Amino acid sequence: MTDGIKVIDSNGFRANVGIILSNSEGKVFWARRAGQNNWQFPQGGIDEDETPLEAMYRELQEETGLLPEHVEVVGRTDGWLRYRIPNHLLRRRSKPLCIGQKQIWFYLRLVGKESDFDLRCSDKPEFDCWRWVDYWTPVDEIVSFKRKVYKQALTQLERYV
Repeated sequence: MTDGIKVIDSNGFRANVGIILSNSEGKVFWARRAGQNNWQFPQGGIDEDETPLEAMYRELQEETGLLPEHVEVVGRTDGWLRYRIPNHLLRRRSKPLCIGQKQIWFYLRLVGKESDFDLRCSDKPEFDCWRWVDYWTPVDEIVSFKRKVYKQALTQLERYV
């Protein structure tokens, strides 16, 4: 595999990070995918030459505009959490075939200001709007195939709220 290609393990799961970002009131950052009506936490693939922490900071900047100095890393999940992509959404022409994601989730606290957010900081913005929501709201609003992994991540990281 060459640098810059997302790492897919022998079982077909792509290495990924998920980010739960909270404000001082314990509300969490919840963003709408650009051009869709689906909401989610920031997340993204880990490149072969990255650690999960490095990937988290890169994805955070690409998707929210926030830099390391705008957040405090409070905790992370103990190990990989996995979800499968529904069959009808699989990209069957991609080799190797990615059947799902295995994720390390990070819990961050915003130490910067809301004005530090910039959803248009990348050439292809991931999100077009965002809001603060109660900690458990994402479990009810996330697309169904990610619901279990969201519940697992929020449960493991709840101690940091």
